[in-house]
Amino acid sequence: MSAKAAYNVVDFGARSGGKIDSTKAFQSAWTAVCRSTKPATIQVPQGRFLLNRIAFRGPCKNTKINFRIYGTLVAPSYNVIGMANQWIWFYKVEGLSIYGGVLDGQGTSLYACKLARRRCPGGAASVMFFGMKNLLISGLTSINSELAHIVINGCQGVSMRGIKIIAPDESPNTDGLHVQMSKGITITKSNIKTGDDCISIGPGMVNLWVEDVFCGPGHGISIGSLGKVVDEPGVQNITVKSVTFSGTQNGLRIKTWGRQSKGFVKGVVFEREVMQNVRFPIVIDQNYCPTMKNCPGQHSGIKISDVRYKSIRGTSATEVAVKFDCSGRNPCRGIVLQDVKLTYKNKPALSSCKHAVGKVKGVVTPPSCL
Repeated sequence: MSAKAAYNVVDFGARSGGKIDSTKAFQSAWTAVCRSTKPATIQVPQGRFLLNRIAFRGPCKNTKINFRIYGTLVAPSYNVIGMANQWIWFYKVEGLSIYGGVLDGQGTSLYACKLARRRCPGGAASVMFFGMKNLLISGLTSINSELAHIVINGCQGVSMRGIKIIAPDESPNTDGLHVQMSKGITITKSNIKTGDDCISIGPGMVNLWVEDVFCGPGHGISIGSLGKVVDEPGVQNITVKSVTFSGTQNGLRIKTWGRQSKGFVKGVVFEREVMQNVRFPIVIDQNYCPTMKNCPGQHSGIKISDVRYKSIRGTSATEVAVKFDCSGRNPCRGIVLQDVKLTYKNKPALSSCKHAVGKVKGVVTPPSCL
C-alpha cells in the first residue's frame, strides 16, 4: 500500500454504517499518508463512519496531502467523548487540503442535557486545527457539534471556503468557526446556522479576511470576548465584507471583559453588511462580566482603535441599533461610521455612545452619537 498515491480508509478496515468504530483504520491510513514521500490522498467513500477521539498528527514527510471525504464522519455519544477538548484534532501538518464531507457531532443529546440544567459533560469541539501551515478546507459541512464546530488555533495561512455549519439556534456554545492566535486566514462563500457566534475571533488573530458569508441563526460575528487575562496578544487587521445576518442576536460585535488587560483591537473594517431583523446590529461592549466575579466596577484594559463601519444596511429588532459601550479608562478611538442605514419598525433607529470617539462620513442613520 505504501507505493500508492491514494489511501482508502476501507482498505485499512474502516466500515460504513455508523456503528462500528473505524478509528484505528483512519489512524492507520493517516500514518501511511503522512509517511509518503510524494503527494498523497486519504479517501473516505460514501457512508457513515463512526470515529472516537482521533488525532491526525504531523509533521509529515509529505507536505502535499489531500483528505477527500465523500461520506460522513460520526461522533460517538457525548458520554464517550466526555470532557475532551476536541473530537477530531489535526496537529502541526503543513500543506493539508480537506475537500467535502460531513462531520456529525451528534450533539443534540448534550444540548438537551444542558438546557435541562442537569449535570453534563462539557462536550468537545468537532474539529480543531493547531499549528497548521498552508491549510485549505473546502466544502466541509459540520452538523450538531457538541461545542464549537471548527477551531483554528496557532495556524498560519488558512483558507476556508464553501463551509456549511448547521445546529439549532438553542444549541449552547456551538460557535461555527473560532479563530485565534493565528495569522493569515480567509473565510469565504460560507453558510453558518448555529446557536452561538457564527464566527468568533479570539486573542492573537492577525490578518483575517471574511467575505460572502450568511449568518443566522446565531450570535453574529464577534471579536472576543477579549481581556480575560492581563497578558493577552492583540487582534488586528480584520476585514469582514458582504455578510448577511438574518435573525441573529448580534451583527458586528466587539466584546471585552471589564477587567485589566494589555490587549488591543485595531485595524478593523466592516463593509457592505446586510442586517435582517438583527437584535443588536452594531455593538461594542467593554463591560462583559457574565458571572459578576473578578470584574464588577472595573474598566476594560483592552484598547480599541481604528474600527470602520461602511455601507451597513438593514433592520434592527430593537430600537437601539448602534451601541458603543466603551471603557471609561480606555475610550474607543478612531471609530468611523460611513453610509450606514439601519431602521427599526420602518423608522430610523437610535444610537448610544459611552466613551467612544470618532467621526461620521456620508449619510448615517440612526443619527450618530459619536
